[in-house]
Amino acid sequence: MHPDSPISATLVAWGNSWLAGHVGLDEAVDRLERAAGPHVVSVEGTETPLRVFLAGLRAEGVTGLRLSLPVAGDPLGLTGPPPFTMAAVDAGEAATALLPGGCAGLVPALDRRGSSYTGVLWTAMPASPAPPDVPALAEAEHALTLAMRSATDTLVAVEGPGGGPPSIASGGEGLAPGYPARAHRVAALTARLAAVLRLADDRGLTAGQIATRGQALRDLDRAVRRARVAAHNAIMEGRPASLNTPPGGSRP
Repeated sequence: MHPDSPISATLVAWGNSWLAGHVGLDEAVDRLERAAGPHVVSVEGTETPLRVFLAGLRAEGVTGLRLSLPVAGDPLGLTGPPPFTMAAVDAGEAATALLPGGCAGLVPALDRRGSSYTGVLWTAMPASPAPPDVPALAEAEHALTLAMRSATDTLVAVEGPGGGPPSIASGGEGLAPGYPARAHRVAALTARLAAVLRLADDRGLTAGQIATRGQALRDLDRAVRRARVAAHNAIMEGRPASLNTPPGGSRP
């Protein structure tokens, strides 16, 4: 899985595009498999190809997929229960399928079977149907803009006029068909910023400079993750709450 394009984000984007009728199931799954090889879903120890699993969710009335990009201390996009939250935090990502009778959490892991097989193994787990505490797209984009300005000011002060974030002119794939233009723009920007954050280098700085720089980058990372989640969930914004938040109960 490419570190700057979490496979959960790809599943959510193309899965929602499929559910909204913009692409077919085969096209959505092919897009995932081009990115990371074959996909298999494990439900209570029984493995099923992702294409079959998604078709089953459709038959059960799935209304959408939402993205989670949690880290320790910030379970972004998650509302429990604890086993799902812990697994998602360990993975750094997850997807949640919204169903009429509850929600199903999906946590990915690299799947290696022998020397020539590399794919993704998703573990399906019960997930809380409560809506996660994530911002709307417009709010997240505004917060990201402020965080970028603040981080730039801090990094320039620490590293001098030549400091500041590296160039973000390249990278980022955007979303799937059917998402609003604003969501495409924000998703592409956050993908590039995520790559920048992973390339941050503290060499040549004092301990104090490292601490100041680290806090600025952590604040920017939080804004990036929130904006990325908001962009991938934006296709569900404005829909009736009954479609986005299934009634009580949970299921894998």
